[in-house]
Amino acid sequence: MFREDLEAVLENDAAADSYFETLLFHQPLHAIWIYRMGHWLHEKVHLRLLPRLLSVVAHFVTGVEIHPSARIGSPFFIDHGSGVVIGETSEIGDRCVMFHNVTLGGTGKHRGKRHPSLGDDVFIGTGATLLGPITVGDAAKIGAGAFIHMRDVPANTTVVGVPARIVKRDGQRVEEE
Repeated sequence: MFREDLEAVLENDAAADSYFETLLFHQPLHAIWIYRMGHWLHEKVHLRLLPRLLSVVAHFVTGVEIHPSARIGSPFFIDHGSGVVIGETSEIGDRCVMFHNVTLGGTGKHRGKRHPSLGDDVFIGTGATLLGPITVGDAAKIGAGAFIHMRDVPANTTVVGVPARIVKRDGQRVEEE
């Protein structure tokens, strides 16, 4: 997973010039790797305090907050990273891309599963906010600044706006829904 995450940076970030530079300076990658270590400690070793401490340190150093209980596939790419929040019961599929200031958060009104679940190959633009135990289908695209509250996003759609609305389905432009 660590190598796949590194290669995802080199594939998705035009500013990433080399493995060495990426290893040294790509803070969202560091946050993802710290999350992966904390998640392993949380799930396999059943520690609670150390993984939370790691997530706090990662947030302080990188500006990316990922709860160690979240489930994240591989590879996972965050561009820039500052302001990203991934809540405790979030689930993120494989090959997902996320930009800065994205929130996968809860509403404060749910118990148990209370954060979004993303399918595979999901793209989330800068500043998007997804709240509640919603499902975002495979290959969905969430536009920059979109706000999604308690509404699922179907697979192979593009949503934009506040509140978010579908503008493309299966690659075809959609009239107002």
